[in-house]
Amino acid sequence: MARNPVKETDLPLFAAETRKFLTISELNELIKGTLEKRFDALWVAGEISNFKAAPSGHYYFTLKDDKSQMSAVMFRRQGALLRFTPANGLAVLCFGRVSVYTVRGDLQLYVDDMEPQGQGALALAFEQLKQKLAAEGLFAEARKRELPFLPQTIGIVTSDKGAALHDMLRIIRDRYPDRRVVLRPVKVQGDGAARDIADGIAELNRIGMVDVMIVGRGGGSLEDLWAFNEEIVARAIAASVVPVISAVGHEVDFTIADFVADRRAPTPTAAAQLVLPSKADLVEQLRALDQQLVKNLQFNLSMLRDAVAGLARRLADPGRKLRENQQRLDELSVDLLRRFQERIRQFKDRLAQSAGRLGALSPLAVLERGYSITHRLSDERIVKAAASLQVGERVRITFAQGKALCRVEEKE
Repeated sequence: MARNPVKETDLPLFAAETRKFLTISELNELIKGTLEKRFDALWVAGEISNFKAAPSGHYYFTLKDDKSQMSAVMFRRQGALLRFTPANGLAVLCFGRVSVYTVRGDLQLYVDDMEPQGQGALALAFEQLKQKLAAEGLFAEARKRELPFLPQTIGIVTSDKGAALHDMLRIIRDRYPDRRVVLRPVKVQGDGAARDIADGIAELNRIGMVDVMIVGRGGGSLEDLWAFNEEIVARAIAASVVPVISAVGHEVDFTIADFVADRRAPTPTAAAQLVLPSKADLVEQLRALDQQLVKNLQFNLSMLRDAVAGLARRLADPGRKLRENQQRLDELSVDLLRRFQERIRQFKDRLAQSAGRLGALSPLAVLERGYSITHRLSDERIVKAAASLQVGERVRITFAQGKALCRVEEKE
């Protein structure tokens, strides 16, 4: 009975003499090639988490939905083309390919392009930069300066080929042909435009001869105006020593430059009108101010007349008031004299009483009552005791009237 031949595939893995092995690197490369052939270009929707911008400029993050997640990477060259900054929690659409990072065998989404879901990339970038600069205080009214009145030299940073420049020059020539204009031509859209505009602003500051500066361009799409939404332009305006007027696009267009500038003009033409008001407008303003001044003076004069009339009514007869005051002065003078005399009388009475009391205490009053005072002649001391005298000692006796010299004959 013939046996069925044994197939190589039926043998155990390690029984075949010609068995084949795959290294891990070979397996990862095989998986990588298979994935890249199958998923080489696709759009993936998800939410960013664990976002990290590496020093190399590469973006590493996780893209997830409510059920799963996948590691993703966007290299520096592709990330530099983004108008906005990826952030955690941002819902995005990513275009790229699925592959394996063979060093670790990690499945990754390699992102070549990214768009935010629900809004355009430019709109998101605009809001992100607006919030950042506002937090730094670049939009604060306190740091903005007043524009000079009728400046002598006007700097303009714009394209030398656009209609906006011609409109501004026409306004300036028509209103004040003697004013000097310094033009710094720049690119206003496309690659390198933002850098060129920032350099133009810095250059007009360096020359030191410009009193005010207009930075702007004519209308266009959001993409056309985007150079004026770049951070480098915003910071150049904020650093300007010369007051800056932003005049970008049409009245409905708002850019980051508008928020940072010292003044926003809705159009370039309006910027020129803002810098140099028409003479007719100034004359009309002066006329209005003159009329207001006359009205104010008339009002003040009327108020003063009413005040004087009120005072006149209160002082109908100034002489009568003077006579009343004179009479009152006479009355006060008589009363003062009476009070003064009464006071003198009181002082005299008090003096007499004091003199009487002093007189009663005087030794002379005692002598009047028959007493005498004896002094020792040798030292003029009053003799208070007979024992202090010596027989034969001379003394002087003072009476109420007169004195006598005596000699002591005997002591008791």
